[in-house]
Amino acid sequence: MTAPWLLAIDTATTRIVVAVGTPEGALLAADAFEGRYRHSQELMPAVVQMLTAQGLRVADLAGIVVGTGPGAFTGLRVGIATAKTLAHELEVPIVGIGTDAALLAAADPATQTLWLPSGPRDFVRVRRGAAPEVVQGAGPEVIESGDAAVDLDGRAPAAALERGAAAVEQLPASLLRLGAQRLAARDIDDAERLVPRYASPPRGMPAEDPEGGVAWSRDPR
Repeated sequence: MTAPWLLAIDTATTRIVVAVGTPEGALLAADAFEGRYRHSQELMPAVVQMLTAQGLRVADLAGIVVGTGPGAFTGLRVGIATAKTLAHELEVPIVGIGTDAALLAAADPATQTLWLPSGPRDFVRVRRGAAPEVVQGAGPEVIESGDAAVDLDGRAPAAALERGAAAVEQLPASLLRLGAQRLAARDIDDAERLVPRYASPPRGMPAEDPEGGVAWSRDPR
């Protein structure tokens, strides 16, 4: 294939997502597999394998889309660092898309709230149109009928987990679609300032962001 294409990467959930699509945001191919705490070893080989399988040329890469979380510290930083490095070395534009926003865009339109883990005891709650917030020490009873839950096996109702799994299946296409819209509008991120949104604070960081919500990142601004 010798036409422009986009690369999408997301490592905010337990699954590593690698996808390629057209500049208009149409999904061409995607691979999603369990990270197994080996993001740094498995992400780039997955990207290379995807390009080889699809016959894509690096010279035709038109932009990179990366999920910015909220997510776990190790996986998220590997994905964003990889995307930023590729964008810098290949001199292509990059846009960061909130993984929460992409999951909600991929979910059933009736789903208004998404739940993600924040460490072993807390949840991240994401409502449509609102910033993510941490709910501390909550149990499954806080998850209401119609909500979706991702990576909360054993901590969320089965129906919410099913809705979350359906959204994760559509995450590659959703990321590409949202990223392509921003690239087409030239709403491009500065790779130097593109930072992760951690679901749990890294070691040594305060337990809660002073502005509220979820934003435990070392933003140079």
